[in-house]
Amino acid sequence: MLALTGVIALLMLVGCQASSEEGTNKKEVKEIVGIEPGSGTMKIAEETIEAYNLDLKLLPSSEPAMLTELRKAIKNEEPIVVTLWQPHWIFTEYDLKFLEDPKGTLGASENIHTMVRLGLEEDQPSAYQFLDNFFWEVDDMNEVMSKFGQDETVEPREAAAEWIEKNRDRVDAWIEGIEPVNNETIELAYTNYETEIASTNVVTLVLEELGYDVELTPLDMGIAFESLSNGEVDGMLIAWLPVGAASYAEQYKDEIDDLGPNLEGAQQGFVVPAYMDIDSIEELPTK
Repeated sequence: MLALTGVIALLMLVGCQASSEEGTNKKEVKEIVGIEPGSGTMKIAEETIEAYNLDLKLLPSSEPAMLTELRKAIKNEEPIVVTLWQPHWIFTEYDLKFLEDPKGTLGASENIHTMVRLGLEEDQPSAYQFLDNFFWEVDDMNEVMSKFGQDETVEPREAAAEWIEKNRDRVDAWIEGIEPVNNETIELAYTNYETEIASTNVVTLVLEELGYDVELTPLDMGIAFESLSNGEVDGMLIAWLPVGAASYAEQYKDEIDDLGPNLEGAQQGFVVPAYMDIDSIEELPTK
């Protein structure tokens, strides 16, 4: 009788474990929580759903709304798939993983490029030289973002200033030999994503050190490219390539000056909490 009781208890335990694991099973995933419709991220997400014949709905929202859904799911240990990118401060808060993308539809490693208007090198050589020199790492950007992304009382400018103070040697190397100016104005466009807010604020503070009066203009990605191409703004640090901003970069390639990456090793993709028993997009439900 004792042996039989032990077997029954063991079976009940296994059943409970299976039930618990089922809570994070891919079969419970019905949608992929995305960001703003029309963004490059959503475009490649749609292409990926089609390429893998996924039986999932892509839900447009916004970055804050997507993060709210992610937090809610993690709190309850529920399954969730989101469109996300790295660098992003959320990776410092939660244990997350990118799903493998065997077909490569979400793109490989991305770089974030600095682009300026044609003629900036001649008009404002000091700004041009610094923007050409500016380069930092994924961990640097995450450090800045984590400070204002996780604490609403911290302003992006404040987080950028703290990073600059801690990395003075790096900053001094960027501006070494550059001639300061006297209150010249330069206008930078940025998208309202924390990645670009972080880099733009760091660059703004350094330009101010060089004597520039910096104007910041928030724009959607397509409008930012158009504004740069016609000289309405002087520069931007927001172009994810070769995938995220590819269509805009191709459209305006002869009308802008691409200074190359200011950050390498960025990534976009489908992200899930680490507790989910899934590693590849191919494991998601198909039609």
